[in-house]
Amino acid sequence: MKNSRCHFLILFIQLVCILISFCHYVMPIRGEDNDTSVMKVDVGIILDMETDVAKVMHTCILLAIEDYHDAASRNATRIVTHLRDSEQDDVEAASATIYLLKDVQVQAIFGPQMSTQTDFVIDLGNRAKVPIISPATSPSLSVKENPYFIRGALPSTSQTKAIAAIVKNYNWREVVVIYEDSPDGTGIVPHLTDALQEINTLVSYRSVISPSADEDQILKELNNLNTKQTRVFIVHLQPFLASRLFLKAKEAGMMSSGYVWIITDVLTSLLDLLDPSVIESSMQGVIGIKPYVPRSNELNNFTKRWRKRFRQEYPDMDQVELNIFGLWAYDSITSLAEAVAKVGNTAIPKFKKAVTRKNLTDLDALGTSELGYLLIDSMQNITLKTGLSGDFRIANGELQPSPYQIVNMIGTGQRSIGFWTEKDGISYKLKMNGKTAKTNNNQLGTIIWPGHSTIIPKGWDISTTGKKLSVGVPVNGGLEQFTKVERGSNTEIATGLSIDFFQEVIKLLPYAVPYEFIPFVIQDKPSSRDYDHLIFEKYDAVVGDVTNLASQSKYENFTLPFTESGISAVVPVKYNDRTWIFLKPLKSELWITTGAFFVFIGFVVWVLEHRVNKEFRGPKRKQVGMIFWFSFSTLVFAHRERVASNLTRFVLIVWFFVVLVLTSSYTASLSSMLTVQQLQPSNDLIQIGDYVGYREGSFVKYVLKRLNFDSSKLRSYSTLEEYNDALSRGSKNGGVAVIYDELSNLRLFLNKYCRKYMMVGQTFKTTGFGFALPKGSPLVPDISSVVMKMMKQGEITKNKIQKYSENETDCPQNNGTTDSLTVDGFKGLFLIAGVSAGSALLIFFLIFLYQNRGILATDDSIGQKLSAIAKAFDEEKHKSNSVNEESQAATVLFAASEVSPIILPDVPSQSLEIRISDGLGASPADEGSSTTEPATPDHETNA
Repeated sequence: MKNSRCHFLILFIQLVCILISFCHYVMPIRGEDNDTSVMKVDVGIILDMETDVAKVMHTCILLAIEDYHDAASRNATRIVTHLRDSEQDDVEAASATIYLLKDVQVQAIFGPQMSTQTDFVIDLGNRAKVPIISPATSPSLSVKENPYFIRGALPSTSQTKAIAAIVKNYNWREVVVIYEDSPDGTGIVPHLTDALQEINTLVSYRSVISPSADEDQILKELNNLNTKQTRVFIVHLQPFLASRLFLKAKEAGMMSSGYVWIITDVLTSLLDLLDPSVIESSMQGVIGIKPYVPRSNELNNFTKRWRKRFRQEYPDMDQVELNIFGLWAYDSITSLAEAVAKVGNTAIPKFKKAVTRKNLTDLDALGTSELGYLLIDSMQNITLKTGLSGDFRIANGELQPSPYQIVNMIGTGQRSIGFWTEKDGISYKLKMNGKTAKTNNNQLGTIIWPGHSTIIPKGWDISTTGKKLSVGVPVNGGLEQFTKVERGSNTEIATGLSIDFFQEVIKLLPYAVPYEFIPFVIQDKPSSRDYDHLIFEKYDAVVGDVTNLASQSKYENFTLPFTESGISAVVPVKYNDRTWIFLKPLKSELWITTGAFFVFIGFVVWVLEHRVNKEFRGPKRKQVGMIFWFSFSTLVFAHRERVASNLTRFVLIVWFFVVLVLTSSYTASLSSMLTVQQLQPSNDLIQIGDYVGYREGSFVKYVLKRLNFDSSKLRSYSTLEEYNDALSRGSKNGGVAVIYDELSNLRLFLNKYCRKYMMVGQTFKTTGFGFALPKGSPLVPDISSVVMKMMKQGEITKNKIQKYSENETDCPQNNGTTDSLTVDGFKGLFLIAGVSAGSALLIFFLIFLYQNRGILATDDSIGQKLSAIAKAFDEEKHKSNSVNEESQAATVLFAASEVSPIILPDVPSQSLEIRISDGLGASPADEGSSTTEPATPDHETNA
């Protein structure tokens, strides 16, 4: 009985166990409220937990998961995190990734931090189709080439334009980049260099510092940087290495006035990881750049929660504060949680086993996630409107840039001095939401520079050891008027036009530049005026007759020229036969045209005045002479005859203007021909075969060769006196017929020998004389700016030339020839004169024909009509106020014609005409004619 009871009890217990097991599997299917019924998504986290940044991010991730679960419903998908420490080792990171993918089968991985670790983890994520959300900032990690990679932080390249904007804002022309010898450090350099080149700023030196470098190595590199001219340093280092660098920079005296230090966001965002004493003692005046995080109530509340949680997790790390990487981690996990919630139960969070016959390695055993492609599709383009870091927006798998904040290190903290955005560039303030930059002004706030200075550093210096700017002065090969070195007992004194001009430029620079002149001898070589290598290797500048040539630009930079640019020629003055020079101002066709118009105008005036002006009547010889005399006398306005017709006055007004223009032009042309010496054209020198001179050692020789001058006909000279001697002797007597040189040298020559020579021919353009400095020298733009201001004044260069010229007489520039005037230049004048005279003549004949229309109305033949009209024209027209007298005269004439119609054309008729004239009042000559010629006797009328 007892055994049966025990047996029954055992059976009952087994039955209860079966029921419990059954409920364990059945109830989730029926959807009862039980935690075991909620779908779980495993998420891996790989961080370097030995670093402070990893601890900050881990705390933020935990808070993000908690916030997601608190806000989600009880039936929502749960996220389970699995943390693995990569121990700052690439192999450990890879091992942790394989474990999470193979054994845990996580559906997403956050991390790792380091770019070298992330590179391999991304490949594993692509293989397993699991999203990899990494805060690695190296630009070498490509989102486009890795479909399952999402960058959860801004790449280091996104800040390069902001840094370039700061450099441009203060017109710094050269910078030195100091970066860490690691993938995270080197990745930014090419992009930063490109951004600086866009604003014409040169990266003059790249300083690479190993993370394992000791104090002595860092100090040695800083001393090396201190010997260079550039004083603008861009630092891209991790906090630990950066703190050591700035301590040694302070020791090397490089945190004083005149230096500029700009730190990137990798350091600016993590300044709380540095010892405050380092910032206070060695980083004062440093400019930093970091992503801007707008303040909000949500961020303030989260910061309090984070501090409480962080102090619980890591009670011995009171110094560490919440940073941008922690905020990005929180927003990244929040975005992942939203993607998980969005996917929901559309797929089972499990792995599909790999199809393989061999299972040799863990990689071969990796399956593929059935949920991963849904998560990556949801996360590649997602926006958190209330992200703790601001506008957290991922587009095509890349976190989009936010405004950058520019800060200035003061005391143990930092002070905001402005912002930068891609759209608006530098601005002092942003809108309150921080989304778009609205510029109140385009300048940064007041900056306290290293050395507690408020003066903007110029960005370069000669040196910190007191060494002066070494200025090379060529001893030989040029005109002494430009550079001359006088050797004393213990010193060498440099003088000349170039030296004086350089000294004036240095005085006008906005800062002091100590310098010293160092004479040097140019060695004989094919291009003895070639300053290549000399500047680059030995001197900070070269002053002399240095021409800016394109062939030298790859070795050095040139300032703007301080002299005239171009190559021209001088020749001796040659006087030609001037017997007939008075005919040369006008071309032959212009002489003929002018003479014809004089005769034409004289004829027109005679026609208009013949009937009403006694001066234009008389014997035929007198009338013909009057035509020529009156017209040509207008040439010098010497005519004495008064005109009576208004039409004549109109014609003469126009003609006087034409004569005035003609005589003025003739006088000017003749004066020019008498003044300008007739010189031998330089273009004929090649054909004639005369010898041509040039300055010894000048590139002019190669220009002449390109102009097809025979090399055997070229002769070189060194001084102005040699120029004069060679030109005076001539080509046939051991000299030259012409000398080619740069305009600056020829100006000096002509000022000294003004009356003997003149500049002729075409001017071939060159760049002129300038100052040569090493490639990338920061002095070039400042000196060029001063030169431009001095050249605008003009008198400075002129005074300098006169100072070094023995004869200060100004010589006029001329090409040696003056063209004769042609008809084409006076077509308009002749047209106006011709139209005026022709119009007056036409009007006169119309009036005349109208007055004598009775003759035209007769039945006589055309010949008789023309004869009658000619006789009427030849008759003198009298002015009379008595109509009766006119009628009487007409009656007498008519009666005479009837009594003796045949005799009318003969002498009695002419005598009758004279008698009528005597009885008709005053003739036009009585109205005020100024002629002094005696009146024509009556007996001459038949002549």
